[in-house]
Amino acid sequence: MNFFHAIVLGIVEGITEFLPISSTGHLILTSKTLGLSETEFLKTFEIAIQSGAILSVIVLYFKTITKSFSVIKKVTVAFLPTATIGLVLYKIVKHYLLGNEIVVLISLLLGGIFMIIFEKTRREKLDATEGLENISYKQSFIIGLFQSIAVIPGVSRAAATIVGGLTQNINRKTIVEFSFLLAVPTMAAATGLDLIKTADSFSFSEIKLLLIGFFVSFFVAIFAVKFLLKFIQNHTFVPFGVYRIILALIFILSLL
Repeated sequence: MNFFHAIVLGIVEGITEFLPISSTGHLILTSKTLGLSETEFLKTFEIAIQSGAILSVIVLYFKTITKSFSVIKKVTVAFLPTATIGLVLYKIVKHYLLGNEIVVLISLLLGGIFMIIFEKTRREKLDATEGLENISYKQSFIIGLFQSIAVIPGVSRAAATIVGGLTQNINRKTIVEFSFLLAVPTMAAATGLDLIKTADSFSFSEIKLLLIGFFVSFFVAIFAVKFLLKFIQNHTFVPFGVYRIILALIFILSLL
């Protein structure tokens, strides 16, 4: 991996982290396209630079994070299922799923189909929960259970949490913002756990590449967050489902 690769992957991460199209899946497919070897450093890089995108949420939602303890507690409740499952399945995910192109493509394809069907058959109720403060602890926990499915590369953490929230009759804008906030402890924990286990094996040049990817994803993610909030005001998530299917089919055909 070199400077150019770090920038490209940082841009891809920043764009895709909060969209329901799987940032991890895109990073894996992009790495394959760039011809990068599937090393332990690359796997860590693909996990760690997601924290750069997460920093954008901390910056954009700083007031909410620091002033609403109620929201923090609900985000914590939602984080618990993923934390438990992620810790238990860390080795399996890192060594057998992360970097597995077939798993990513199947997840992207099936997830896209599900997203379209879900949007076409669901109707938002007039009494949908609106506002982060009004999300219940039960709703938070169920959203967390949905998010835990995203330990499978290609599923998309954002898609899982958003769909989970919509099944709980939560307003679109509210669940998207909750998904943003839930990403903070989730990705911080994932990055921290991985770095604790692997950081001492990386060279100074590799650490520099991590920092480049981190800061690039941070700046790009700020624009991605604002785009998604504006997009959902007048659109469903069907276009993202269609995109997932097309992307998966293109890569599947290339493999054949």
